[in-house]
Amino acid sequence: MSTIQTLSHELTRYLDPEQIHQVRRAYFYAEQAHDGQRRKSGEPYVTHPLAVAQILSTMNLDHQSLMAAMLHDVIEDTQVGADALNSQFGEAVTGIVDGVSKLTHLHFETKAEAQAENFQKMIMAMAEDIRVILVKLGDRLHNMRTLGVMPPQKQRRIARETLDIYAPIASRLGMHDVHVELEDLAFRAYYPMRYKLIGKAVQRARGNRLDVVERIGYTISKILKEQGLPGEVSGREKHLYSIYSKMVAQKKSFNEIMDVFAFRIVTDKIDTCYRILGAVHNHYKPVPGRFKDYIAIPKANGYQSLHTDLFGARDISIEIQIRTKEMDDIANQGIASHSHYKSSEDQSRIETSYNRARQWVQGLMEMQKKATSSMDFIESVKIDLFPDEVYVFTPKGNVFELPKGATPVDFAYAVHTDIGNSCVSCRINKRLAPLSTALESGQTVEIITTKSAQPNMAWLNFVVTGKARSNIRHYIKHKQEEESLNLGRRLLNQFLAGMGSSVDEINPIQLQEYLREAELKDLDALLMEIGLGNRMAYLVAQRLQQSSEESDSNATPMSVSGSEGLVLSYARCCHPIPGDHILGHISIGRGIVVHRDDCRNMQDFRDDPKKCIHLNWDADIDDDFTVNLRIELAAQRGIIATLATKASQAGANIHRIDIDEKEAQMSTVHLDLQVRDRIHLAQIIKRIRTIKSVSKIVRT
Repeated sequence: MSTIQTLSHELTRYLDPEQIHQVRRAYFYAEQAHDGQRRKSGEPYVTHPLAVAQILSTMNLDHQSLMAAMLHDVIEDTQVGADALNSQFGEAVTGIVDGVSKLTHLHFETKAEAQAENFQKMIMAMAEDIRVILVKLGDRLHNMRTLGVMPPQKQRRIARETLDIYAPIASRLGMHDVHVELEDLAFRAYYPMRYKLIGKAVQRARGNRLDVVERIGYTISKILKEQGLPGEVSGREKHLYSIYSKMVAQKKSFNEIMDVFAFRIVTDKIDTCYRILGAVHNHYKPVPGRFKDYIAIPKANGYQSLHTDLFGARDISIEIQIRTKEMDDIANQGIASHSHYKSSEDQSRIETSYNRARQWVQGLMEMQKKATSSMDFIESVKIDLFPDEVYVFTPKGNVFELPKGATPVDFAYAVHTDIGNSCVSCRINKRLAPLSTALESGQTVEIITTKSAQPNMAWLNFVVTGKARSNIRHYIKHKQEEESLNLGRRLLNQFLAGMGSSVDEINPIQLQEYLREAELKDLDALLMEIGLGNRMAYLVAQRLQQSSEESDSNATPMSVSGSEGLVLSYARCCHPIPGDHILGHISIGRGIVVHRDDCRNMQDFRDDPKKCIHLNWDADIDDDFTVNLRIELAAQRGIIATLATKASQAGANIHRIDIDEKEAQMSTVHLDLQVRDRIHLAQIIKRIRTIKSVSKIVRT
């Protein structure tokens, strides 16, 4: 078991005596604060923060991180407050401790909500100081190493949370060693039988594979020596959870996964990496399409390496990674490598890895601000935590990394939120393409925008990135609130007008009394409720005027301008268009649904002012509306083309054509057309009637 003395001795590798003294001070302070407290295992509680500091010392973290590790449970689990800690160790250390401390236990309906809320708060703490997450990962790693003393149900819950959140975060920050250990420890706790079976199978396979691994490793080393290329060759072990995940995801057997032999070559500089690649490709046949250059285009977590798959003798598959020593350290420790290589020429690359992590956290903060709930936020983050990368280019040659399945809309939001909000179309490799197209690595994507454009709710059906999803939802929610507020004001004014009043003339005392009864914050909240159809304007108007008399609202119907947006829709049962006599059905959560006056679906409540309001069309309405025509005609060659031509000549856009055969010589055609109003529709029908084979036209 580690002691403060052994840790202090180890820290002499990279910390000066004064910094080590500060770490020791933090330890003795924590020891005194936790005096009398014990872990589930029976050990003194201070052994846990000491172990966390030990884990972080292997990553060469700075002395303030180690001090925070020693003190990370002091604020929550002892009588020591943040002010006392601040006076002893300063703001930087206290800030990290405050971010890492176990969060206040809040009451949620489900454990998933509690996890989501805690994760949301952790992201906010990370934004203040990225070291918070490093200490938190060290804390989680030691807890996973000592998980065996917990009850089985609690072990599974903590293991699931580790697989869902902490291991992916470690991976996203490039901390491969921590990521692998967290996954394997969680795998053992969550699926103990599967862990044992795969572990035994790996041990058996390792013995059978030893000769092959040594032979291939010797051959690669010999190739490098003959070419005069420096490089350390080592076999790369697959960890247990990685094997299990590939078996599940790729539906492969254990033997199929283990038949691939993996090697890593660590060399001195970038130029040598590419020369080694050429040497191994010259000896073994490369697998087409399996080469990846993460040196020229690093992963989002700063990872850099050359990856190639090769065909060996006797159908043996070989995977090789080629990287420099600095790249290898970054691959294993990620942003924890930030403090290494202070005077190295590769410091800029380490800084880039650190800055990428900062940018990711800032991106999470932006998503968090726009998320509708903590559950919505964590679902968006999970998408970003499990990327299967696609690399695409802007027309200027800038590279963007996106998850597999990402679309041009995801790309637009990755470039900038404003570009995503205003995109209307795109070009992929200089050719126009649908916004729902799944992007592939190497493509050049150009986004076409207009100032008048706005996000489309249908985009939520195909976007995959959390940033795109959260921005679209945020825009639509904000737009819906604005539109429902305006519609609610118009509706309430309509009914108040029948009582000789208006929204601006409401008695303030009566309004406040009603808002208190309805548990609403202010007048705007009430108007939004009315606009969404959650409250009936008719009843609200009566209540505010303290009158039970029927209002003469039908005398002043509300005008439909077409600009109401999400809170006003047109019924699909009767397809109303300007010129039709119309009624509005107040639908809970949807606002107003516009029907034709003679629609059969309106018969039951056309005279009920609580559910139905009279409407008319605004004189300046400028929009296209869908209408359906049923056309009976004699079947003949080219008749559909003739119909389409006549409709097009009248300025109509055809959305859909369906044909029903009634008998051999007669057919019924259903046309969905876009028209401006009844006059425009009459012009279209007049043109279609000129076709000799048409016998009957009915608007349905």
